[in-house]
Amino acid sequence: MSHAIVAPVVLPALVAAFVVMAARFDLVLQRTLSIAGTLTLLGLALHLFLLAGDGVPRPYLLGAWPAPFGIVLVLDRLTATMLVLAQVLAIAVLLYAVGGWDRQGRHFHALFQFQLMGVNGAFLTGDIFNLFVFFEVLLIASYGLFLHGAGAARLVAGFKYVTVNLVASTLFLFAVGTIYAVTGTLNMADLAVKSAQLGPEQSGLLRTGVALLLLVFSVKAALVPLHLWLPGTYGVACAPVAALFAIMTKVGAYAILRVHLLVFGGDDLPTAGLAEPWLVPAAIATLLLGTLGLLAARTVQRLAAFSVIASMGTLLLALAMPGPAATAATLYYLLHSTVAAAALFLLADLLAERRGAVRDGIVAAPGFPQLDLLAGGFLLGAVATTGLPPLSGFLGKVWILEVVRAHPAWPWLWTALLVTSLLGLLAFARAGSLLFWKPAALPAPVDPQPQARPVLPLVATGGLLALPVLLALFAGPIGRALEASAAQLHDRRGYVEAVLGPGRSAAMVER
Repeated sequence: MSHAIVAPVVLPALVAAFVVMAARFDLVLQRTLSIAGTLTLLGLALHLFLLAGDGVPRPYLLGAWPAPFGIVLVLDRLTATMLVLAQVLAIAVLLYAVGGWDRQGRHFHALFQFQLMGVNGAFLTGDIFNLFVFFEVLLIASYGLFLHGAGAARLVAGFKYVTVNLVASTLFLFAVGTIYAVTGTLNMADLAVKSAQLGPEQSGLLRTGVALLLLVFSVKAALVPLHLWLPGTYGVACAPVAALFAIMTKVGAYAILRVHLLVFGGDDLPTAGLAEPWLVPAAIATLLLGTLGLLAARTVQRLAAFSVIASMGTLLLALAMPGPAATAATLYYLLHSTVAAAALFLLADLLAERRGAVRDGIVAAPGFPQLDLLAGGFLLGAVATTGLPPLSGFLGKVWILEVVRAHPAWPWLWTALLVTSLLGLLAFARAGSLLFWKPAALPAPVDPQPQARPVLPLVATGGLLALPVLLALFAGPIGRALEASAAQLHDRRGYVEAVLGPGRSAAMVER
């Protein structure tokens, strides 16, 4: 049993505690500790990714209590992939923040580390109750991070954000209590076994609990009509926080993948087919409304926020398709959409810094410093987000179009994907024209006192913008790794035996 499995949860908790207790008055020391801790987390994530490469799920039993009686963390290919994604995003966001944003409020770095603890724990946990616990950890940290920098708009949006998540957390507890009352367990592997043994009289209550659970995950994933909290939240948060929040909707999508496919999605379970009737229509509605939001956006940050919603519609449409191939396509698009959205949020802030009173408003304004550089970055981000060739957004959408062909209504689903991609392209073209083309035709104003601008924010943004290029260049090996992750996720028996021990999956009989 490798103790490295628990390190992505323990390390950020220790760093956060040390920052609060020993470095809260020394910003340089806070930055040093936070960057060193996050780089170490990235190294750990890469180590765990290599460790999971043999395809064998690895349980970590805290306190050596056997499953399902103790707390269990489980490392497999999917978990390792999500850990690497989270740490790569965290490094870029942290480098951007130390360019000046971390001065805008207290305890940024401690909250940042607690946020990473919650995200990493949500990916690693093998227990639904502990999934609730880690959700609460990341949400509590996100409340503080969201209000970082203050401002009336953030206070209003923060109240809505907290209210929605408190309601979702309450429903989560109801779901957990209902499932435990029926099955007597919340361990994911044990649930996969015991759910298959329930009689017809208990199936209805179990389906109710699972439906509540999927409702909560849909709130986290911003699935229409449960998405209304996202535009206001992501649209006013400070840039590095909004970029970090790009992973939070993906935590919701991951939870749907993990719990629905692994625990409650088997053909031998009374919950089989519970999500499919509503997931496809909701995904299409999310895609359409997200695209309409792109067309209506009046700032680049709102444009990025609605791109998150539209990308979640595309992602959840792929997730709704059956089979490992669809799951692999979902994972590829998940990686792409996370880094593309985060890059747009950082670009919005770079523009706001340089355009004076208009900030990142999508309006024509005089030229500004580094216009050509930021125009190139915006073009790269727009191509990635809208799914134009040759970047990973195009490859991801082609893969999704291929797996969607198995659905009876595939012509309509293809039409929705292609039309919304075209409309998204028009929204970005309009924004780019107003932001860069019209100002470029006018002479840039002379700055009598040119100010030195920090380099780290540009480096962080450029690094994120480079990732869709790398995802496209290495699409072959990345695709094969994701196909292996998807195949392992669909192997419910292998997961159960790894966590509970050999022979326990024998109880997963066909109904």
